[in-house]
Amino acid sequence: MKYFVVFFFLVLSLSAFAQVKEASQKVNGIIISNTTRQPLSSVNIININKVRGATTDSGGFFEIDVQVNDTLHITSLGFQSLRVRVTNDWIKNKSTKIQLTEKAIALEEVVIRPFNLTGYLEVDTKIIPVKENYRYSISGLTQGYEAGEYSPNAFGRVLGSIFNPADMLYNFFGNNPKELKKLKEMKKDDTVRNLLESKFDRETIAVLLGIDKNEIPEILQRCNYSESFIKTANDLQIMDAISGCYEEYKVLKKK
Repeated sequence: MKYFVVFFFLVLSLSAFAQVKEASQKVNGIIISNTTRQPLSSVNIININKVRGATTDSGGFFEIDVQVNDTLHITSLGFQSLRVRVTNDWIKNKSTKIQLTEKAIALEEVVIRPFNLTGYLEVDTKIIPVKENYRYSISGLTQGYEAGEYSPNAFGRVLGSIFNPADMLYNFFGNNPKELKKLKEMKKDDTVRNLLESKFDRETIAVLLGIDKNEIPEILQRCNYSESFIKTANDLQIMDAISGCYEEYKVLKKK
């Protein structure tokens, strides 16, 4: 019996050690151009499962925390995005080489139509259009709602969107709790935040939430953010907007 107890605790200790070891695995790699075979710097790598990020240095080198079967989302300006699965071989060998393919972009004609400014500040400030977006505060909630315009029925649309149980927003938040928890994890990683702050394509947010990026504008509209915010905000602002809306959804759900 004594030997069985010792054996039992030994197995538990080894199991716990293996789990800790697995949780702290690190792999590295070098990212190169598929065309020039040269290393690429400032490439962004995000572990979708752990919501942790890394960036390649001048030699294309990066290192990141992983577990087996984690998925890495790799993006760089001018190159096609790539998803790579972490395999046992990669963890065993610790390093690998990854190639990115350049995007073929057809440039269209761009017509610039400047404002006809006079040079006088008082006159020019009246010529340039200004779009104001109004936000409404709701008692019990930490943040307001942006209705996008000032009109008699704007506030009613805000409340209607929040309290309608059949609303698309409720379905989205209710069906994606695990993905939405990643939003909190994203805020903890400076690499991820810096990446999102410089991007406007919604691709990374869509990948992390497991949705089509075309769904993001509709989600923000249901959260009553204005069209100008949806079009001009960077990905970090969009992430904060969805995160804030999700927190308010949880408050309203409890009530």
